[in-house]
Order: sequence, then C-alpha cells, then structure tokens
Amino acid sequence: MQKRWINFSFYLVLALTAINCANRGSIGGGPKDITPPEIIKTVPENYSTNFTANEIRIYFNEYVKIKNLQKQLIISPPMNTQPEITPLSSASEYIKIKIFDTLKPNTTYAFNFGNSIVDNNEENPYEYYRYVFSTGDYIDSLNVKGSVMDALNRTTDPFISVHLYEVDSTYTDSIIYKEKPKYVTNTLDSTTNFTIENLRAGTYRLIALKDNNSNNLYEQRSDKIGFYEDFITVPDTSANYQLKVFKEDLDYKASRPRLVAGEKIAFGYQGDYTKTKIELLSKVPDSFRYKIVKEQDTDTLNYYYSPKLENTDSLIFKVQNNKIIDTFTVKLKDNLRDSLNLKAEPTNTIALYESFKLKANIPITKVNKDNISIMNKDSVFIEFDTKLDTILNHLEINFEKEDNSQYSMTILPETVIDFFENTNDTLNYKLKTPDPE
Repeated sequence: MQKRWINFSFYLVLALTAINCANRGSIGGGPKDITPPEIIKTVPENYSTNFTANEIRIYFNEYVKIKNLQKQLIISPPMNTQPEITPLSSASEYIKIKIFDTLKPNTTYAFNFGNSIVDNNEENPYEYYRYVFSTGDYIDSLNVKGSVMDALNRTTDPFISVHLYEVDSTYTDSIIYKEKPKYVTNTLDSTTNFTIENLRAGTYRLIALKDNNSNNLYEQRSDKIGFYEDFITVPDTSANYQLKVFKEDLDYKASRPRLVAGEKIAFGYQGDYTKTKIELLSKVPDSFRYKIVKEQDTDTLNYYYSPKLENTDSLIFKVQNNKIIDTFTVKLKDNLRDSLNLKAEPTNTIALYESFKLKANIPITKVNKDNISIMNKDSVFIEFDTKLDTILNHLEINFEKEDNSQYSMTILPETVIDFFENTNDTLNYKLKTPDPE
C-alpha cells in the first residue's frame, strides 16, 4: 500500500511539472509585457547640487540594456572627454556613468538618454530619462523651445542638433567652427521640435546643425546649418524659435598645388573657383605658354605648360580669389606627360535634342571640322556643327536627327589637336535614336 502511494505521488508531481512546463511554453502564455522599467534609486540622487562625484549609478526594478546610445544620448553642456556608460552589449540592473572630464564650476549638467534605455525582455523604453546635477548650489531651470525644418526639402533630417553659444566678451562668429556649444539638444528621430532645458539666464546665439561628424562643431563641407538671425535672451517665456537648415556654399580655400604629370600642375580648391587667378612668379623663357582647365569630376584646376623646363627645379605661383591671396612653390620632377584620351558621350543611343561630345583629358587647342563625317542609315552625309567648350574641355558635335534612325560617325586623325600637339587616332562611332513607340 505504501509503495503504491509513493508511486502515485511521484506520477502526480511529474504530471504537474509537465503541465507547468507546457503552460510556460505555450503560444498563448499570458499578455505581452508592455510596462517600461522603473528607476528605484540613483547614486548620487538625481538633481543633486554641489556635485563632486566621478561615477553615477541608476538602478532599475528589472534588467535593462542600452540601444543606439551614440545617437540617443545628449550631454549638455558637451564634455571634452566622453564619459563611459555601461552596459552597452549586455543587460544589467543598473546603468553606470563614469565621468573623466573636469567639470566646470557652478554649472548644471544634463544627461538625456532619449529612448536608449529599454527592458531586457520586450525592449519597452524608459522614454527621455534625464539625469541632472549641478556643480554649484542650485539647478539652472530655464529653457528654450522651438522647431527645425529644412529650408529646401519637404522632409527634415532626423537627429538635428540645436546649439546655444553664450554671448560674452570672448564671443566671435567663428565660435561654431572652433568650440563646442554651451548647451545642446537634439530633435532625435521622431520630431522636429526641440527643448533645451536647465539653462542659465543670459544672451545666446542659437543654431541648428545636422552634425554628420557628431563632434558638436560646424564643418561646412559636410553639415547643414540654420541660424536664428538675432541673439536670443533667456528667459523669454513667449518665444518659440523657428530654425531652417540648409547646406551652405563652401568658402573658397586653395589647396597646395602639386605636379601630377609631365608639365601638368593640379591646383585643388574648395568653394567657388570662378574668380580664381593663377599667376606664375618665376622667370621662364619667352617661349613659355600655359593653359588652365577645370577638371570635370573634381575640385581641381589643371595648369598645363610648355616647353619642359629642363634646368628648373621649382615654380612659384600666386593664387588669388577676390581678397584671398596664397603663394605656393611647386617642385618639378621628370614625370611623363599624359597621353591624349578622348571619351565619347553618348556611346550608343542618342536623344533627338542631345549633342554628341568628345571629352578630352588634355586641353583641346584646335579642331579640324573637315576631318569629321556623319552618315545616316542610307549612307547619306549629314550636315553638322561643332563647338569647342574650352572651360569643360570637350568638343560638341550637333546634327539633326530623326526618330528610330541610325548614324555612323568617323573622326579622322588630326581632328583634335591638344595643348602638346598630340592628335587622335581614327575613331568610329555607331549611334541610334530611340523609337518613340
């Protein structure tokens, strides 16, 4: 009897265990967790004053992890040395912030985590958690609000930074290139509105920045920017600032020129090159000649010269663009000249309104139109015109075309003569126009 009771008890426990396991693994095993994690304490306490710690811990009621911290986290004012925040790839019941920077006196700091803090199981976010402290006796409590939009596009980029620079005796307009802002926030990825909190009363310059390098500095080549026209005063409870970001034209800047091939010097630049003047200061023979051509695909002006300067080791140039003047010395070497290369465009199908072009890698100085012929599919010669574009350095050939037709073009040697008296080989091209149906 006792043995049967033991066996019955054993099977009963086994059955209950199996039922329990089945319930855990079932598809309909209870409602989905939608509750975000809760903070149970912070050390030091949030909104502490006279802050001197170099480590912060934020404790939660469950395991949490951090997602997209690089985009979501905003530290204001920005720190020169970024703090270490853990955990990044695992889950923990607390978040640790290790501060390495020297904190400024009497300053309110804010860590805005955006939507980066989520629970470990369902990734429910603890939205827009802010840890704030002051190294002084009180927490600054003023704010600035507004919105950002793109000046040219209907949609505005996500993650637009908004900067405030304190206007004091050291302020200059170039501060946005050189120094991090006094305060910063971000529109994040779901809104174009912004609020910069925990500000001190004062006068500020307000800008918006698509900070593609995430360094809190304006880099004209890569970033969009928007300015509020006037300085702003904090507090101003009625103000709601509108900022429009756009891509500025680059300020002109010359790069150091260099010899890139025989009798070819490349003058790099950024910005508007159209008012650039290149003047040779070195003495050269009376037979010296030169030609400057804009490279089609890069920000480069190519300076070709002739003859080869056998007994000269360097050339000195003055490069001027409006009031910007630079002087450069270019070392010469015994480099080989480029060979003439002609690139046809288009190479197969040509539209009725389209010109046929021959693009050259060396300046074209002469064109012999008589060496060009064009025939239609009936072997009838077609009249055409030519035009030499000396700025973009290509030859345009224009002729009347009909729908769904074929054309043969022959370009004989000595049609194109380049700066160094080189010429082309015989070139043959087959072109067709599209069928409108």
